[in-house]
Amino acid sequence: MMLEIDNLHAGYRRLEILHGLNLKIAKSEIVSLIGANGAGKTTTLRALSGLVSATDGRIMLDGTDIRGVRADRIVKAGLVHVAQDRALFGSLPVSENLEMGAYTQKRSSMSDSLEQVFDLFPILAERRKQRADTMSGGQQQMLAIGRALMARPRLLTLDEPSVGLSPKLAAEVLEAIVRIRDNGVTVLIVEQNAAQALAISDRAYVIESGSIVLSGTGSELGSDDRVKAAYLGIEADPGL
Repeated sequence: MMLEIDNLHAGYRRLEILHGLNLKIAKSEIVSLIGANGAGKTTTLRALSGLVSATDGRIMLDGTDIRGVRADRIVKAGLVHVAQDRALFGSLPVSENLEMGAYTQKRSSMSDSLEQVFDLFPILAERRKQRADTMSGGQQQMLAIGRALMARPRLLTLDEPSVGLSPKLAAEVLEAIVRIRDNGVTVLIVEQNAAQALAISDRAYVIESGSIVLSGTGSELGSDDRVKAAYLGIEADPGL
């Protein structure tokens, strides 16, 4: 397993959001976490990356418990998080944003990392001198993912990577996520478009009120009547 979450409790000050969450991800899988707003999806990703305090349980990253470890050390350990707000350095050009992502890596490896990012997102190579805050939403999302890849993650967590994007750009971003997995990076994705997320996922989990209530392959959950009705906006066939 690349990631094993066991009985995880986490939240904000006295407000507990995750109540004994359990989840596993094998190496080189894409796994989706779906659920309603407020179910605990973002809190899960933030707890994994050290941005939210986990009060109990274990977060095993490739066999090492990282619960309570500082966020920067979690990045060095190989878990890199792309937040929903992207958190780019708007006044800096694309090239410098990407370089900032490589701060945990040796300088000598930066050119190889840049080459991989530019192969995945050619538009970033074309716009390498452009300020980040003048790019389109889709280009900014590509930059945020590219910056995360500069840290050479073993596990990449993505919070709503297609939010605010046109259907065409959203499809391009999700296609890039599949390529990232094919290159050996394990991916955990929270995505507003559950149907598209399930379509590219090896497995998926449904979270409700801070706990996992359902799991299966992406195709299994995509065809489950409960998931269709609750998260895909599809009514169950009354004849079944």
